Amino acid sequence: MFNYIVVGAGFTGSVIAERIANVLNQKVLIIEKRNHIGGNCYDYKDENNIIVHKYGPHLFHTDYKEVFDYLSNFTDWIIYHHKVLAFIDGKKVPIPFNFNSIEMLFPSFLLNRIVEKLLKKYSYGAKIPILELKKESDEDLKFLADFVYEKVFKNYSAKQWGLRPEEINPEVTARVPIFIGRDNRYFSDRYQAIPNEGYSRIFERMLNHPNIKIMLNTHFKEVLNIDFESKKIYFMGQEFRGKLIFTGMIDELFDFKYGYLPYRSLELKFQTIEQEHYQEVAVVNYPNDYDFTRITEFKHIHPTKSERTTILKEFPKAYKANIDIPYYPVFAKENQELYNKYKEEADRFENLILVGRLAEYRYYDMDDVIKRALEVFEESVRW
Repeated sequence: MFNYIVVGAGFTGSVIAERIANVLNQKVLIIEKRNHIGGNCYDYKDENNIIVHKYGPHLFHTDYKEVFDYLSNFTDWIIYHHKVLAFIDGKKVPIPFNFNSIEMLFPSFLLNRIVEKLLKKYSYGAKIPILELKKESDEDLKFLADFVYEKVFKNYSAKQWGLRPEEINPEVTARVPIFIGRDNRYFSDRYQAIPNEGYSRIFERMLNHPNIKIMLNTHFKEVLNIDFESKKIYFMGQEFRGKLIFTGMIDELFDFKYGYLPYRSLELKFQTIEQEHYQEVAVVNYPNDYDFTRITEFKHIHPTKSERTTILKEFPKAYKANIDIPYYPVFAKENQELYNKYKEEADRFENLILVGRLAEYRYYDMDDVIKRALEVFEESVRW
């Protein structure tokens, strides 16, 4: 009945399913263990009529025109430039750390000296990873690097990842730079916007096709069986000869036969505040204070008239299998080696395609995972 089965209804699975239905005009089945589509991008209106992101804030930004154009088939956009503040030494300062942040925290004589040296060393508008700046020999630049490392990066990373910053993969540390300039925006991508009606409406439109069938509240193991010996896949007891696109946890796919891949999870605490606004911007980070990493106020992302507001506090924690949601792969050499064992196992199946953050054990931004899904469709699914 189906030539294609997709496990997971997040962006990866939904994009590929939409392409199969519309470009190939083929029937595709999506298997999703949750009671909704949209993966971690799922949002809804709460009792205050505010659109909230159930699994934490998702901010769309990209330099990929093809990704922006693709999503524009399913949504109108509201221009939105995300700004983040960090609570440091009793003040809320812009993040990434920039000239405005320095001005707010340092005395003027030190500010002028550091800014002059930064401009002499780096081009205006550049983003310098904090661990790179720590290698500087100049006394003032070294002071700046150590300050940002200690006040902005070190404790936040410890809370978020449960690791020291130097233990974290450079792909992640590069996301926390010092910005040479006064641009307070968190992102510098060409396209920055929020879907007008939220993310869930994107998925509803994307998957509203007669060729697409969706099984919600269904764990893939209820209907799929992976035979490790014969390298065959069975659906509802019958051999499945079509293509299986798997976007879930790769270690779970193979019954954790080589061990569990570690992830970081989050405890999310939503709260209604009896005032119009709680904070100045959508997100305020707390690198050194409290056990949570940040507070999100959704009204800033999706403007709503309401006398009350909704905030979210995020408490990072280690992932517990079958209990928590695996939000972030933990980048470490031994974890990559374990993943490679599972990848080698998967490569032995001719009709199995792994794609997405969990299946590839990689940190993807939203636009990256959409781009990846479009590429995999063209390279591996379509032919």
